[in-house]
Amino acid sequence: MTARDWAQLFLLGAIWGGSFFFARIAVSEIPPLTLVLFRVAIAAIALHLYLLARGPSFKLALPHASSFFLLALLNNVIPFSLIFAGQTVLGAGLASVLNATTPFWTLIVANTLTSDEKLNWNKVAGILLGIAGTAVMIGPGLIAGLGGPVWAKFALVGASLSYAFALIVARRFKGVPPAVMATGQLTASTVMMLPVVLVMHGTAGLFDASAPVWTAVLALALVSTAFAYILYFNVIASAGATNTSLVTLIVPASAILLGTAFLGERLDFFELAGMALIAFGLVTIDGRLLRR
Repeated sequence: MTARDWAQLFLLGAIWGGSFFFARIAVSEIPPLTLVLFRVAIAAIALHLYLLARGPSFKLALPHASSFFLLALLNNVIPFSLIFAGQTVLGAGLASVLNATTPFWTLIVANTLTSDEKLNWNKVAGILLGIAGTAVMIGPGLIAGLGGPVWAKFALVGASLSYAFALIVARRFKGVPPAVMATGQLTASTVMMLPVVLVMHGTAGLFDASAPVWTAVLALALVSTAFAYILYFNVIASAGATNTSLVTLIVPASAILLGTAFLGERLDFFELAGMALIAFGLVTIDGRLLRR
């Protein structure tokens, strides 16, 4: 990975670090499936407006319509629904750790289904160090959340597996600009989620939420989804599926650092130790410093 790839990956991790916080607020008043619809629909509308104003044309996505629906299913509809459902009964700490297993599953899937992203010792060691670092960093919050329902834990693991397969599917879109990929994926997600929500919940009370919740929904849709997915597809095109999945190791650390910077929260020793393990894991995966 180049320095530019790493910079984009850390920026993406910082953005998605806030998504768990926003989702936790929003899911307190909005049902999980409805929240998925709001997240992808608002993001899709924002990206269509962006393409109209700045380009390129959305027509570039039309030849790949069927693939976009598969990508949307694996990268939005399934994982968002499972994560939001799991977060109704699990703490953010345990959810972050289970989400951080995504690179592990991606490495296995990529090794099986691709010819250019194979297992090697530094990737396996680095990912295991990263997962361990995430668990250490969450610390007491992880221990307190271990008693949650089994179905919710499987939901988070299922979301990580879905993300792993989505990363492989995303490799198919050769030559499609990242902004068009993000718009196509989120548009397809909206088309799939709209009938599901209408059948499950109807229209009664669809928009009945407080102002703070709507603020969280907008932040989740515009920043953590629309802008974030442009970055995400850009990194996939440049660095590959396995390297892009490393963002889930960065997300918990960024969430804690954001809380320290903006909410006045205090960093504990175990959090610093966990971040150090994650950093060592990322250095191990990169390999250049160890070779020197």
